[in-house]
Amino acid sequence: MKIKSYELFQVPPRWLFLKIETDEGIVGWGEPVIEGKAATVKAAVDELMENLIGKDPLNIEDHWNLMYRAGFYRGGPILMSAISGIDQALWDIKGKYYNAPVHQLLGGKARESIKVYSWIGGDRPSDVGEAAKDVVSKGFTAVKMNGTEELQYVDSYEKIDQVIERIAAVRESVGPHIGIGIDFHGRVHKPMAKILVKELEAYRPMFIEEPVLPENNEALREIVNHTAIPIATGERMYSKWDFKRLLTDGYADIIQPDLSHAGGITECKKIISMAEAFDVAAAPHCPLGPIALAACLQVDATCHNAFIQEQSLGIHYNQGSDLLDYIIDNQVFKYEEGYVKIPDGAGLGIEINEDHVRKMTEIGHNWRNPVWRHKDGSIAEW
Repeated sequence: MKIKSYELFQVPPRWLFLKIETDEGIVGWGEPVIEGKAATVKAAVDELMENLIGKDPLNIEDHWNLMYRAGFYRGGPILMSAISGIDQALWDIKGKYYNAPVHQLLGGKARESIKVYSWIGGDRPSDVGEAAKDVVSKGFTAVKMNGTEELQYVDSYEKIDQVIERIAAVRESVGPHIGIGIDFHGRVHKPMAKILVKELEAYRPMFIEEPVLPENNEALREIVNHTAIPIATGERMYSKWDFKRLLTDGYADIIQPDLSHAGGITECKKIISMAEAFDVAAAPHCPLGPIALAACLQVDATCHNAFIQEQSLGIHYNQGSDLLDYIIDNQVFKYEEGYVKIPDGAGLGIEINEDHVRKMTEIGHNWRNPVWRHKDGSIAEW
């Protein structure tokens, strides 16, 4: 069996899908994208696929190393996202070739289902109490929200009070036992993070995510000494080598590799297994589409330390198109009592609605990250 051809589809709301076809008619789907840089990743996929046409798609480990090592310059969000989507599609082909779900090819399931959380609030969170109550009424037992707007390196206690008011509103709305993930989105710098983590302890968050930018992960050492709240990070880290120091230095309690950014199924399985050796949990990042989520669930199934999965249904970014619009059977992602079952279909376990993909490609998207500035005119972290 040989890789015959591929196609890329830039579809709303902000996704990029990849279809790889073999000479035996088996098709695999992947989701290679960086939010806001879909066209750039698309160009990287085109370059990487030059070396894969005519090759046996089943030799995934060799293809991964070819894409990663043979280019000399390696790593980073664009190249690793391109590798990620190709890797997902190759695993989808391999599963279909052997008529088995990917998790069986990775060693089999360690679980039948995994807890999922739902997003509440947007980039500038407001009315989060009511939003939290709504998603809990739908059966979710955990939520995640952006905790802050922009913050300067040293900012006012008024901003701190606003964050606390939001979290308090959510906790009051949903009661004491619903998990609350608070995403700082790298918007908080070390001086303010130390204050916030102490103030938030009373509300017993499930975790605090990216309290500082991953470039400043060494600051986590000081932050973890200020709080007992679990610290999560990793959505902007792109390989096992990026995670190596984070794990060996004990900076994080939860890692969040993104299967569309951090090397796909092949690399993220290794990253999460590395974390298990350090007693660190995993909650893969996935505010993306159905292919990315399916890939996450296949890896979650095999990793003992995976405990919760992000998913994008109803997220504030999904304007005009949503998670279930691109698959034939949306029951494959049916959420029950806050959990989703691991898909057992061949490959990634989902069937893409190709007619709809092609229709929506004609609409396309040019999604961009918003640009925020502080009152003094300087660029703020989004």
